[in-house]
Amino acid sequence: MPWAERRAQGGGRTRASGVHPLVLLIAVLPVAFCLQARAASDEALQPFQAGYVWVWKGTAIAYSRLDLTHRQDDLWVYSSSTEPRGLGHLYPIRPKLESTMRITAQFVEPLHLKVTGSGTRHDSDVQFDWSEGRATGVYEGKAIDLAVTPGVQDDLSIQIAMIRQLALGHTPEILREIDKNGIRDYLYKRVGAETLDTEIGRIETIVYSTEHPGSPRQTRYWCAPSQGFIPVKVQQTMRGDVQWTMNIESLKRG
Repeated sequence: MPWAERRAQGGGRTRASGVHPLVLLIAVLPVAFCLQARAASDEALQPFQAGYVWVWKGTAIAYSRLDLTHRQDDLWVYSSSTEPRGLGHLYPIRPKLESTMRITAQFVEPLHLKVTGSGTRHDSDVQFDWSEGRATGVYEGKAIDLAVTPGVQDDLSIQIAMIRQLALGHTPEILREIDKNGIRDYLYKRVGAETLDTEIGRIETIVYSTEHPGSPRQTRYWCAPSQGFIPVKVQQTMRGDVQWTMNIESLKRG
């Protein structure tokens, strides 16, 4: 997803070159999860638990678990946690992310984003006040006070916004997300279809890509319509070279 691409760049961000990919997991945990949905309606959105293995240079280095939970009425919580595997144990990072959001048939509104366990450069605590049109708090260790308009998302809620478009049969052309330096636009497109053999079976997927204009990085998602558009594979490349891959290992829906 956009954050996976942008936070690995310069300007105070961790660079991919020379950095173990587990460090980059701080930025990509929510990763590219085309959360489950069959139509743009509240009743179509179901709680789920999904597990993914992160692969770097052919080696599994971490495991992430994602949970979508329905609190009450139109309030939902989406969270992720990551633990190292193999060589990943060389890096004492245990990132946890959680976003509380309001979801209706008309919109997705992030309310509170919290990121811990990522180190002071990456931890975040952001509140959204939609009556005032502001996002305030700390984002990646930097104090922010941003003007936000309807449709602007946080690192996790942007996934819901994307899947609601996919469920309607549309690929979103542009989605907007907060950044510690402002608001960034990300371009989306459908690039093909592929059948994959996964840990949860042989699955037909639709492949989508996203990128920030001018960036050398691109992230692709193999989303499974039969599984409510949850991706079974996510991969980031830079100038054509694979940086990391996520493969689904388990899925429980409902």
